[in-house]
Amino acid sequence: MTDPFLLFDQWYAQARSSEINDSNAMALATADARGHPSVRMVLLKGHGPDGFIFYTNFEGRKAGELMENPHAALLFHWKSLRRQIRIEGTVDTTDDATADAYFASRSRDSQLGAWASDQSRPLASREEFMQRYEDAVARFEGGPVPRPPHWGGFRVMPARIEFWQDREHRLHERRLFVRDGDNWSEGLLYP
Repeated sequence: MTDPFLLFDQWYAQARSSEINDSNAMALATADARGHPSVRMVLLKGHGPDGFIFYTNFEGRKAGELMENPHAALLFHWKSLRRQIRIEGTVDTTDDATADAYFASRSRDSQLGAWASDQSRPLASREEFMQRYEDAVARFEGGPVPRPPHWGGFRVMPARIEFWQDREHRLHERRLFVRDGDNWSEGLLYP
């Protein structure tokens, strides 16, 4: 198979059926303008040949780093399958229609939480955060919750995708796909 997206779809489908918790969890590595790295877990919310999508508050640290330095790496690790997928590429924001559609699919409580959260910024107490949530509940009572202007999606457009399969005696199998324009070249790597 020379299409990394078809292979991703196969591995992801297997993970969705076998992983107990958050099969769509991925580590997101970013770096600020000075090259200082940071990593955290996020959830994959869309994928295809145009990239891998996650959503966040644009006023938080990860969004700030992605705006300063629009390059990122993703890592899926499915321990029960003994597999990993590493993705590296450039980053851009999703369009408003894509972000609106995903936001509308979230639970109402998650939508309200997006209005209440000042992601990555300290608050005096948990009570202050819960009061902000209650204020959002009251503000949007009886109507739909619109997507906040400070909330949206990022798309990682891959330049490299590596599929890692654990093997006995640490003789792992690694398949690396590298983008060359609209095409992908494939090579096997060894530990």
